[in-house]
Amino acid sequence: MNNLNDPDWNIRPDQGAGGGNSKWNYALLVPMLGLAAFRWIWSKESQKEIHEARTKYDKTMKIIQEDLELKYRLSLAENRKETVQLELELERERRRAQGFKQALASQSQQLMEERQGLSRDRQALDLEKGRVQQSGATGALFDEALEKESQREQTAIQALGQVEEKLVERQSAFCSILVPREKRVEMEKDLLVMAAHEPALAQLGMDDSLRDIFKNDRSCAEYLNTDKRRNGSLMWVYLRYWQLQVSLEKHQRAEASLLGTQPTEK
Repeated sequence: MNNLNDPDWNIRPDQGAGGGNSKWNYALLVPMLGLAAFRWIWSKESQKEIHEARTKYDKTMKIIQEDLELKYRLSLAENRKETVQLELELERERRRAQGFKQALASQSQQLMEERQGLSRDRQALDLEKGRVQQSGATGALFDEALEKESQREQTAIQALGQVEEKLVERQSAFCSILVPREKRVEMEKDLLVMAAHEPALAQLGMDDSLRDIFKNDRSCAEYLNTDKRRNGSLMWVYLRYWQLQVSLEKHQRAEASLLGTQPTEK
């Protein structure tokens, strides 16, 4: 539209859109320059914000990565610690299982040997029984002689029972820190006197065996043990030996009475 008040601003027919000196083109150039400046400023601000956002992101990611690495190292160290502990426990269990296995093998061997010994003893008794049964009247006389010796055997067994009780008390005194040594020595003297003067025990020759017990039997149960019969080791071997000796002497005396001889003195 032409401005009627200012003809210089009107577009003349000979001036096109591309006129080099046109004020109209100058008026369009100003907002275009402003828009270009705005775009430049916006681009700079955007780049700054992008840079700051990227820097903040990189910093945050670095912190997160360091935190994850620290947690990973701590977790790895904890896992290694647990692994070592499990390996130690596994080794202890393996050794304990091996010990149980060895103990079981040893016990099995011992039981086998005892079973073989019992089997041999049974065979010997069966042979003796067969021999006595085959002898007829002699067997009956032997049984009668054994019956006569039974009373003497019972007397000796009762006396051995008293010896056993005194040995249990003596070993308990030996294992106790509360009993003075003089009391234990007195018990040992009483045992020696009893073994020497008791007729039922005189044939067993117990003096040397008792002194061997007093000198070498140092076996005691655990500290809080209340069962006195769990103390001692060697004395129980001797007690079993004396019981077998009493039974043997019974048979020897019965056999000697049939043969009209005297049994061998011990």
